[in-house]
Amino acid sequence: MKMVRSIQEMKQAASSHRAGGASIGLVPTMGYFHEGHLSLMRSARSENDMVVVSLFVNPIQFRPGEDLDRYPRDLNRDAELALGVGVDILFVPETADIYPKGFCAKISVEGLSDRLCGESRPGHFQGVATVVAKLFHIVQPRRAYFGLKDFQQTAVIRRMVEDLNFDIEIITLPTVRESDGLAMSSRNSYLSAEERISARSLKESLDLAVQRIKEGERSADRIRTIIRERIAREKLARMDYVSVSSPESLQEVSVIEGEVLVALAVFVGRTRLIDNVLVHP
Repeated sequence: MKMVRSIQEMKQAASSHRAGGASIGLVPTMGYFHEGHLSLMRSARSENDMVVVSLFVNPIQFRPGEDLDRYPRDLNRDAELALGVGVDILFVPETADIYPKGFCAKISVEGLSDRLCGESRPGHFQGVATVVAKLFHIVQPRRAYFGLKDFQQTAVIRRMVEDLNFDIEIITLPTVRESDGLAMSSRNSYLSAEERISARSLKESLDLAVQRIKEGERSADRIRTIIRERIAREKLARMDYVSVSSPESLQEVSVIEGEVLVALAVFVGRTRLIDNVLVHP
């Protein structure tokens, strides 16, 4: 595996592979890898001639006061894990190279970016779309891989790719969970032992929602209430939002008539966690 820091070197390496007809799979990440990341890398390895993993903690998707400075980082550990699953290039650019002095271009995917996490974190998805577009231009992959734990992110990226005519296939993989059901996230490392127990309530509340929908509940407001009541039982947890929406538009629904996305964000201590499930009645 080769570690590349220069944008120009990354472009040259990708270009030489494409010139020979090789397919490139890209896994964009912010590092501190867990099994969710590795599942994306393995899928990319099985479907492409060359696998590039980008590792970049993107400052423009963090709001003031969020965890940019303390976001977990361990480059040596990440490099070992990437090597172990057959990654060809670990692309680790510098912030000053991705956003040089005077940089002012941004990509906004309206509508999809304004709901759910976008309402709680204004500008977040503009930052995500901008950096992913830059990575797509630098690497020019045939396929790019994302996890469905960040369902809204995948929806935003798919719309950007479609609207801006990127010739890239977006591959999504299911959420990977810990043995206790907690969705894997780099931010799980922030949780104390007591907070970790409380964090189980996210998956438990989603399971309750699925059960009630399968039993015939069609009121989206009732499903939202069930989730809020479950989270409220945890003294260390504080609800950010709960959503029952259309998976395509992310618009809230009042009556559950077809497949819905049930999603939530919860602060456990100081740590904001997200989770979701697709449910068909």
